[in-house]
Amino acid sequence: MSSIARLSLSRSLSFSFRLNLQARMLILLGGFALLLTLTMGTISLNFIAQTLETQMGQQALDVARAVARLPQIQEGLEENDSRKIQPLVEEVRSAIGARFIVVGDENGVRFAHPLPDRIGKKMVGGDNARALESGEEYVSTAIGSLGPSVRGKVPVFSTGQEGPRKVIGIISVGYMLNQVDQVVGHYQTGIWWFSAATVLVSLILAKLISDYFKRAIFGFEPEEIARLFQERNAILQSVREGIIAINPQGDITTFNEAALNIFGLDPRESMLGRNIRDFQANSDLLWVIQTGKPILDKEDIVGGQRVLVNRIPLFQNASGHGPEKVIGAVSSFRLKDELDRMTDQLNRMQIYADTLRSQAHEYSNKLHTISGLIQIGATDQAIDLIGQETRDHQTLLHFLLSAVPDPLLSGCILGKYNRARELGLNLEIDPESQMQDLSDDLPRELLVTILANLLDNAMDASLAVGNAKQIRLSMTDLGHDLIFEVEDEGPGVDPELVEALFAKGVSSKPGQNHGYGLYLVAQALNRLQGDIALEPLEPKGTRAVVYIPKQVIKAEA
Repeated sequence: MSSIARLSLSRSLSFSFRLNLQARMLILLGGFALLLTLTMGTISLNFIAQTLETQMGQQALDVARAVARLPQIQEGLEENDSRKIQPLVEEVRSAIGARFIVVGDENGVRFAHPLPDRIGKKMVGGDNARALESGEEYVSTAIGSLGPSVRGKVPVFSTGQEGPRKVIGIISVGYMLNQVDQVVGHYQTGIWWFSAATVLVSLILAKLISDYFKRAIFGFEPEEIARLFQERNAILQSVREGIIAINPQGDITTFNEAALNIFGLDPRESMLGRNIRDFQANSDLLWVIQTGKPILDKEDIVGGQRVLVNRIPLFQNASGHGPEKVIGAVSSFRLKDELDRMTDQLNRMQIYADTLRSQAHEYSNKLHTISGLIQIGATDQAIDLIGQETRDHQTLLHFLLSAVPDPLLSGCILGKYNRARELGLNLEIDPESQMQDLSDDLPRELLVTILANLLDNAMDASLAVGNAKQIRLSMTDLGHDLIFEVEDEGPGVDPELVEALFAKGVSSKPGQNHGYGLYLVAQALNRLQGDIALEPLEPKGTRAVVYIPKQVIKAEA
């Protein structure tokens, strides 16, 4: 297996074993709930055990104090008579429920015990010294003859009135520690059930929460969201169009570097969190948020530059779950000059293609004609046709080289000349025409757009009339303006439609796919600060006159 195949296999296996968001939330919340309840349960059980042991020790100490003050106990110890002590002690022990009450003398010898056979023997546990030697009262935990127990130890003092009192015995009251374990075990069972219920509830809540998050993030996993976020940032920075997104308050939430460039800002500056009004006081983005309606392909001024803008609202629950709510808007904008340049380049390519196609078609016809003349033996006529064709093109080429030295403009005229001949029309160029005084700052592609579309319209108009064959072109650069005149012998233009013809999609021609030529002419003239007039001709036809100032005054930003 190749290294690439092994890498792909390992990635697929790692992805297949990767837990999804829901499983991870179930494990994390369930595990956290289990750990929390176990920790709290352990602490609670320890607290209960310590509390019970303390309470039992205190109770044993209180009972031991009461027993130590009984006169019968003191007399029995002084008289060394266990018969006065044993019945009384057993009666008290039964009444209070202690496991044992042991009475011993100053040497730790038992005078009372729950098991009578152990009377007279030494007390065990090793925890009597403080009471017998120091006369202290205390609680201790030790292992006696009956097992581990918590004990209350109280000394018994003599009843003599003469001299200081002395310790004559000890009272030991005890409760077995297994009683504590039984109580703790009872509570422990309840805590286990509580832990299980808590974990179950946590799993149910984790399932509900994970389902909600999955719906909110459209079923994506966190890793997928991170990857999409990175892809989104890469896409934003890669596009040449400026992009800005805002929230309902008008604060900018997303932007790219192209937007900074168009607004004329420093690339290191951030627009994030700032209001769109800080950059564009009357932005239509706020109107889009209010109405929820998009604005498409609108010309606007952004950062002092002409742009073509699209503004689209962002909806919440746009997938159909619940009512839609506008939560923001996105604006994409591109410099209008760039789009115009692209349009001009496409027009130029179209002109080149038309020129080559028309020349190829025309020369193909001429070659077939010459071939036929040669085949029938009319070599003189073939030679005359070749010479005439050469003279016509040479004359036109010499004229264009002298009168229109700009190669782009002369190439456009030559292409339209050949196109007219292909269509059976005659494009007549005024021999007095000249177009030499062209400023270097004047965009040639705009001149080509204007002239090419006017000549195309003239050809279409002439073809609409059966016997119309003549199209005339006149140009002059005398004075302060460049003037182009294009005449046709078509049906003419209704004066009431003249203004509307320059709008996008409006045409006097029947059918579809019309209404763009004069619109492009008007757009180009707007950039060149030029003007156009459509005049009727007698007895029929139309004259289009274009005026373009030689020095275009740059508009204020």
